[in-house]
Amino acid sequence: MRIPDLLDALRAEYGDLQWWPADTAFEVMVGAVLTQNTSWSNVEKALANLRAIDALSPEGLMRLDPEALAEHIRPSGYFNVKADRLRHLLAFLDQAGGIERLAAMETDALRRALLDVKGVGPETADDIVLYAFDRPVFVVDAYTRRLFERLDLAHARASYDALRQHVEAELGPDVAALNDLHALIVEHGKERCRPRPRCDTCPVRGYCTHPDA
Repeated sequence: MRIPDLLDALRAEYGDLQWWPADTAFEVMVGAVLTQNTSWSNVEKALANLRAIDALSPEGLMRLDPEALAEHIRPSGYFNVKADRLRHLLAFLDQAGGIERLAAMETDALRRALLDVKGVGPETADDIVLYAFDRPVFVVDAYTRRLFERLDLAHARASYDALRQHVEAELGPDVAALNDLHALIVEHGKERCRPRPRCDTCPVRGYCTHPDA
């Protein structure tokens, strides 16, 4: 099975999802940090807390002291760690000259700059590059690794960048396709391709190596 065939099969099953649920590029950046090691439903609660006090902007977050910021993002878990990471992200934004300056950067340079921010790893960086800046990168997460292993699309222990580049090579610079594939894999991972999968109604069951398929 090729990546474009997987995308077609998942779209036929779940529709055209087009993630990320955010109103601004900055909100995507905040959400990308908050979603580390937690579910999106918890992130939504933390974002709602920030929105309620008009703090979902660089200026709004900067006026919160570390303790207040941590308390407002408490629903996302690891709130002290994430508050620190958000403050590092804010410092990076300030030093870079703001989101408009970042938007003018070439994709690889933007990605490298984000990876230099404390607390921003490859998955978080690519969430930001893809969803905040509409660049053609693919986000690899735990759902992706599980599904790719079961479909024999890539080695389970392949590096993050090897998996990312494999998908990008097959889909090309199609931001919408890369966006939708990630969203669809997340949906499929939550609905069917779980650690204990629901194989009976899986749209790609015929390609799967799992013993229950």
